[in-house]
Amino acid sequence: MTVRKYRAQWVGALILAIAVAGCSGNRGKIERGDLDFENFTAKQIFERAEYDLARNDADTAAKHFAEVERLYPYSEWAKRAVIMQAFAYHQDEDYENSRSAAQRFIDFYPTDEDAAYAQYLLALSYYDQIDEVGRDQGLTFQALQALREVIERYPDSEYASSAVLKFDLAFDHLASKEMEIGRYYLRRDHFGAAINRFRVVVEDFQTTTHTPEALHRLVEAYLSLGLNNEAQTAGAILGHNFRSTKWYEDSYKLLTGRGLELEAAGDSWLRQVYRQMIQGRWL
Repeated sequence: MTVRKYRAQWVGALILAIAVAGCSGNRGKIERGDLDFENFTAKQIFERAEYDLARNDADTAAKHFAEVERLYPYSEWAKRAVIMQAFAYHQDEDYENSRSAAQRFIDFYPTDEDAAYAQYLLALSYYDQIDEVGRDQGLTFQALQALREVIERYPDSEYASSAVLKFDLAFDHLASKEMEIGRYYLRRDHFGAAINRFRVVVEDFQTTTHTPEALHRLVEAYLSLGLNNEAQTAGAILGHNFRSTKWYEDSYKLLTGRGLELEAAGDSWLRQVYRQMIQGRWL
């Protein structure tokens, strides 16, 4: 039974859990959450945890799924409980414990049909924190690595396409942070530091949405330093690949306003990018 089927049964699980409580003489206890699970079967505890999920108490559900694993460690219910722990902890935004449970499932049951979902949950435990980490991009890199595992190890799974989309968004996020820092330096006339950041975007994140702006900012920075050849080459790359963007229009005005052409000139790192682009090996 897959995780998707588990989730589809939550409403039914609520009814089942109450029925179990009535049969065991524990209806009052099940509502208070102070059950003595030593007297329950693995199936009964699992259904209690599903009941908790159905009433949006993910934290308690995770703890009850853990009881299944603790009391019946070698059962089929324990295996199901591990993946559901990962899901419940993720629902509760307890990403560290979600990641731990997901990794445990992968380690113990690498060939199980839910291994792909466990890997996907592990990736989400990093991905869903990306916007909370400011300029520390460690979690973004970890999300990319974990998403790549889903894509490469489980290419035919139902999670692969979502992993590809999130991988692209996380990759774009890294580029946006480089742009943010580059703009900061540019506004303060720290042109060398700004160029270094925009260069990273052009060389390492050239498939992201930030590449046209990075090239335009390079035009601005190089013109400010009087490095016309480099500015012209950045403009030439914009003209070749991003002519329909406003960044090309802005660079065109800047360069032609100084009597400069948008053409490859000199022998800088940008000239090498231009050569690769013409030969079809860039972007």
